[in-house]
Amino acid sequence: MSDQVVAKRYADALFVLGQEKLSLDKFVEEFKVVRQIFEDNEKLNTFLFHPGINKEQKKLLLTEAFQGMHQDVVNTLKLLVDRHRTELIPSIIDHFVQVVNDAKGIAEAYVYSVRELTGDEKVHLKAAFTKRLNKGSIQFTNIVDPTLIGGVKIRIGNTIYDGSVSGKLKRIERNIGTANN
Repeated sequence: MSDQVVAKRYADALFVLGQEKLSLDKFVEEFKVVRQIFEDNEKLNTFLFHPGINKEQKKLLLTEAFQGMHQDVVNTLKLLVDRHRTELIPSIIDHFVQVVNDAKGIAEAYVYSVRELTGDEKVHLKAAFTKRLNKGSIQFTNIVDPTLIGGVKIRIGNTIYDGSVSGKLKRIERNIGTANN
Protein backbone atom coordinates (compact mmCIF):
# COMPACT_ATOMS: atom_id res chain seq x y z
CA MET A 1 0.00 0.00 0.00
CA SER A 2 1.40 3.40 -0.95
CA ASP A 3 2.48 5.88 1.70
CA GLN A 4 -0.07 8.42 0.42
CA VAL A 5 -2.94 5.96 0.89
CA VAL A 6 -1.73 5.12 4.40
CA ALA A 7 -1.34 8.82 5.28
CA LYS A 8 -4.86 9.54 4.02
CA ARG A 9 -6.31 6.71 6.14
CA TYR A 10 -4.66 8.05 9.28
CA ALA A 11 -5.84 11.57 8.40
CA ASP A 12 -9.42 10.36 7.91
CA ALA A 13 -9.32 8.56 11.27
CA LEU A 14 -8.02 11.73 12.96
CA PHE A 15 -10.82 13.71 11.34
CA VAL A 16 -13.46 11.35 12.73
CA LEU A 17 -11.81 11.45 16.17
CA GLY A 18 -11.67 15.26 16.07
CA GLN A 19 -15.34 15.45 15.13
CA GLU A 20 -16.35 13.08 17.91
CA LYS A 21 -14.42 15.09 20.48
CA LEU A 22 -15.39 18.46 18.96
CA SER A 23 -11.68 19.29 18.76
CA LEU A 24 -11.00 19.69 15.03
CA ASP A 25 -9.72 23.27 15.30
CA LYS A 26 -7.46 22.37 18.23
CA PHE A 27 -6.13 19.33 16.36
CA VAL A 28 -5.38 21.40 13.25
CA GLU A 29 -3.60 24.06 15.30
CA GLU A 30 -1.50 21.55 17.26
CA PHE A 31 -0.72 19.27 14.32
CA LYS A 32 0.55 22.26 12.33
CA VAL A 33 3.01 22.92 15.17
CA VAL A 34 4.00 19.23 15.16
CA ARG A 35 4.57 19.31 11.38
CA GLN A 36 6.77 22.39 11.69
CA ILE A 37 8.85 20.73 14.43
CA PHE A 38 9.31 17.57 12.35
CA GLU A 39 10.29 19.58 9.27
CA ASP A 40 12.73 21.84 11.15
CA ASN A 41 14.36 19.34 13.51
CA GLU A 42 16.54 16.81 11.71
CA LYS A 43 17.84 15.43 15.03
CA LEU A 44 14.30 14.42 16.05
CA ASN A 45 13.85 12.49 12.81
CA THR A 46 17.26 10.84 13.18
CA PHE A 47 16.37 9.79 16.74
CA LEU A 48 12.97 8.37 15.72
CA PHE A 49 14.40 6.44 12.75
CA HIS A 50 17.37 5.03 14.66
CA PRO A 51 17.02 1.22 14.87
CA GLY A 52 19.16 1.01 18.02
CA ILE A 53 16.71 3.07 20.10
CA ASN A 54 13.72 1.16 21.42
CA LYS A 55 10.12 2.29 20.95
CA GLU A 56 9.62 3.12 24.61
CA GLN A 57 12.48 5.65 24.57
CA LYS A 58 11.09 7.21 21.39
CA LYS A 59 7.59 7.48 22.86
CA LEU A 60 8.98 8.96 26.08
CA LEU A 61 10.77 11.65 24.08
CA LEU A 62 7.57 12.48 22.18
CA THR A 63 5.57 12.64 25.42
CA GLU A 64 8.07 15.09 26.90
CA ALA A 65 8.56 17.11 23.70
CA PHE A 66 4.85 17.59 23.06
CA GLN A 67 3.82 18.01 26.68
CA GLY A 68 0.84 20.35 26.96
CA MET A 69 -0.67 19.27 23.66
CA HIS A 70 -3.98 17.44 23.38
CA GLN A 71 -3.57 13.86 24.57
CA ASP A 72 -4.94 12.49 21.29
CA VAL A 73 -2.24 14.36 19.35
CA VAL A 74 0.51 12.82 21.50
CA ASN A 75 -1.15 9.39 21.36
CA THR A 76 -1.26 9.58 17.57
CA LEU A 77 2.47 10.26 17.45
CA LYS A 78 3.16 7.36 19.81
CA LEU A 79 0.95 5.06 17.71
CA LEU A 80 2.98 6.01 14.63
CA VAL A 81 6.18 5.10 16.50
CA ASP A 82 4.68 1.70 17.39
CA ARG A 83 3.76 1.08 13.76
CA HIS A 84 7.08 2.39 12.32
CA ARG A 85 5.26 5.15 10.42
CA THR A 86 6.95 8.29 11.81
CA GLU A 87 8.22 9.24 8.34
CA LEU A 88 4.58 9.78 7.34
CA ILE A 89 3.82 12.36 10.05
CA PRO A 90 4.13 15.47 7.81
CA SER A 91 2.08 13.80 5.06
CA ILE A 92 -0.60 12.64 7.50
CA ILE A 93 -0.88 16.16 8.90
CA ASP A 94 -1.13 17.69 5.41
CA HIS A 95 -3.94 15.27 4.52
CA PHE A 96 -5.68 15.92 7.83
CA VAL A 97 -5.61 19.71 7.40
CA GLN A 98 -6.94 19.28 3.84
CA VAL A 99 -9.83 17.07 5.01
CA VAL A 100 -10.77 19.58 7.73
CA ASN A 101 -10.56 22.50 5.28
CA ASP A 102 -12.70 20.65 2.72
CA ALA A 103 -15.32 19.93 5.37
CA LYS A 104 -15.40 23.61 6.34
CA GLY A 105 -15.37 24.92 2.75
CA ILE A 106 -11.95 26.51 3.17
CA ALA A 107 -9.22 26.56 0.52
CA GLU A 108 -5.55 27.08 1.36
CA ALA A 109 -3.69 29.21 -1.14
CA TYR A 110 -0.05 30.13 -1.52
CA VAL A 111 0.35 33.51 -3.16
CA TYR A 112 3.76 34.24 -4.67
CA SER A 113 4.50 37.90 -5.31
CA VAL A 114 7.50 40.18 -5.80
CA ARG A 115 6.72 41.96 -2.53
CA GLU A 116 4.48 41.46 0.48
CA LEU A 117 0.89 42.11 -0.55
CA THR A 118 -1.01 44.97 1.09
CA GLY A 119 -4.17 44.37 3.10
CA ASP A 120 -6.36 45.66 0.25
CA GLU A 121 -4.65 43.41 -2.31
CA LYS A 122 -5.20 40.37 -0.08
CA VAL A 123 -8.88 41.27 0.42
CA HIS A 124 -9.44 41.62 -3.35
CA LEU A 125 -7.64 38.35 -4.14
CA LYS A 126 -9.55 36.49 -1.44
CA ALA A 127 -12.88 37.81 -2.68
CA ALA A 128 -12.10 36.93 -6.30
CA PHE A 129 -10.88 33.41 -5.58
CA THR A 130 -13.53 32.64 -2.97
CA LYS A 131 -16.16 33.35 -5.63
CA ARG A 132 -14.23 31.61 -8.43
CA LEU A 133 -13.68 28.41 -6.41
CA ASN A 134 -17.08 28.48 -4.72
CA LYS A 135 -15.53 28.16 -1.26
CA GLY A 136 -16.61 29.63 2.06
CA SER A 137 -13.25 31.29 2.54
CA ILE A 138 -9.62 31.15 1.49
CA GLN A 139 -6.57 31.22 3.72
CA PHE A 140 -3.64 32.94 2.03
CA THR A 141 0.03 32.47 2.73
CA ASN A 142 2.01 35.20 0.98
CA ILE A 143 5.48 34.15 -0.22
CA VAL A 144 7.82 36.79 -1.60
CA ASP A 145 9.51 35.63 -4.83
CA PRO A 146 11.55 38.32 -6.63
CA THR A 147 12.02 36.08 -9.71
CA LEU A 148 8.41 36.76 -10.76
CA ILE A 149 9.35 40.27 -11.99
CA GLY A 150 5.76 41.42 -11.36
CA GLY A 151 2.22 40.13 -10.88
CA VAL A 152 1.27 37.14 -8.74
CA LYS A 153 1.23 33.37 -8.95
CA ILE A 154 -1.31 31.48 -6.81
CA ARG A 155 -1.18 27.79 -5.92
CA ILE A 156 -4.34 26.19 -4.55
CA GLY A 157 -3.93 22.47 -4.12
CA ASN A 158 -2.46 21.15 -7.37
CA THR A 159 -3.70 24.08 -9.46
CA ILE A 160 -1.50 27.08 -10.27
CA TYR A 161 -2.90 30.39 -11.49
CA ASP A 162 0.05 32.22 -13.01
CA GLY A 163 -0.47 35.94 -13.54
CA SER A 164 3.20 36.79 -13.11
CA VAL A 165 5.25 38.69 -15.69
CA SER A 166 7.82 35.88 -15.82
CA GLY A 167 5.01 33.36 -16.45
CA LYS A 168 3.61 35.48 -19.28
CA LEU A 169 7.08 35.83 -20.82
CA LYS A 170 7.54 32.03 -20.72
CA ARG A 171 4.16 31.52 -22.42
CA ILE A 172 5.08 34.04 -25.15
CA GLU A 173 8.43 32.30 -25.64
CA ARG A 174 6.67 28.90 -26.01
CA ASN A 175 4.18 30.35 -28.50
CA ILE A 176 6.95 31.88 -30.60
CA GLY A 177 8.85 28.59 -30.51
CA THR A 178 5.83 26.57 -31.71
CA ALA A 179 4.98 29.15 -34.40
CA ASN A 180 8.49 28.85 -35.88
CA ASN A 181 8.30 25.06 -36.16
